[in-house]
Amino acid sequence: MLLILLNIIGWLEEHQLPCLFKTAFHFDCPGCGMQRSCIALLRGDILQSLKFYPALIPVIFFFIFLMLDDKFSTFNSFKITKIWIASIFIIILVSYFYKFTF
Repeated sequence: MLLILLNIIGWLEEHQLPCLFKTAFHFDCPGCGMQRSCIALLRGDILQSLKFYPALIPVIFFFIFLMLDDKFSTFNSFKITKIWIASIFIIILVSYFYKFTF
């Protein structure tokens, strides 16, 4: 099983998609680093994943929440969804501007 996971991670590393925004405008887009962050997370390196793209882990938990909410509807799911989306948006913006500042 571990060998299969390592093969998948190796394949993903070799077949990363180029950022079309960065190719066109010559600077990172707000989503740059997500592929590298995902690969780092698959390797089990959470800190490196957070350095590459801090919003990936909250996005993953958000999608898990959406799947669970679809299965077991919660009382305030719409309000929770709005708060979660706003929080992820703020994380993306702060990390994007931090990348250019430091």
